[in-house]
Amino acid sequence: YLTNDEEEDILNYMERHHLQMVSTGTGMRYQIVKEGDGALIEPGQTVTMEYVLRNVMGDELYSSENDGLMTFVVGCGDVVSGLDEAMRHLHKGDVAEVIIPSHLGYGLLGDQKSIPERTTLVYMVHILEVDK
Repeated sequence: YLTNDEEEDILNYMERHHLQMVSTGTGMRYQIVKEGDGALIEPGQTVTMEYVLRNVMGDELYSSENDGLMTFVVGCGDVVSGLDEAMRHLHKGDVAEVIIPSHLGYGLLGDQKSIPERTTLVYMVHILEVDK
C-alpha cells in the first residue's frame, strides 16, 4: 500500500514538473537537464557536486549552498543507495534531477534531522568534479 502511494506521488511530481525521466529497475529516476562533457562516472571515482535536496512537495531539506559541496566515493556506501546508483548514469559537468524512492533513501526512519520517515527524495545535482 505505501509503495503504491509513493509511486503515485512520484508520478504526480513528474507530471506537475513536465519531466520525462529515465526509470531504472530499482525505482530511481533521473533526467539530465544539461549535459556535461566528461566520461561516465564509474565505481571507485570520487564525485564532488552542488546539490539541492527537496521532498516531492518542494520543501528544501538540504543544499550545498547551506551545507557545503557533497563529496563521496561512488560504490562505497558513503551516500544513500539511490544517489549512488544515479551517479553511475551521469558524467562530469552534468546537471540532473534525480528522484529517489524512500527505500533507496532514508527509508522508514528518515535521517533523524531534516528528512522524515518514508520520504521520497528529489535531488537537483551539478557534477563539478570526478576524480580517480
